[in-house]
Amino acid sequence: MRLASFTDYSLRVLIYLAIKGQERSTVSEIADKYKISRNHLVKVVHNLSNMGVITSFKGKGGGIVLSKEPVSLKIGKLIKELESDSNLVECFGNSSNCAINPSCKLKAALKVAENKFYEALDGYTLEDILVNKDKLSSSLGIF
Repeated sequence: MRLASFTDYSLRVLIYLAIKGQERSTVSEIADKYKISRNHLVKVVHNLSNMGVITSFKGKGGGIVLSKEPVSLKIGKLIKELESDSNLVECFGNSSNCAINPSCKLKAALKVAENKFYEALDGYTLEDILVNKDKLSSSLGIF
């Protein structure tokens, strides 16, 4: 399974914000630290805000922060929501054109594997990812 860059960037934003705690961060700051497109991160941050995972403050002194405690954010649940419009294979969608779809058992096996993937990731929270917070902070130049 391959995650979309949108999901990857979303998780990076959440890690960054978790490291910073309640100190506000900007999209430009995060884009600079990760060396990724600011324009792409604007869309990521907008989506995370719509999901209720981050809070955005407008105007002078504005920025973004986590709206939930890292311990309450399950990685599997986050990824599942972020990847909700991505099907592992075509036959998972509503408009499959596969000729063997009615009799194929691969779809069922892949669905079991996909569910196990998310189940395994639900064993981790954002807090678990921060176990090396000092090293993560140092790698990103956050002091």
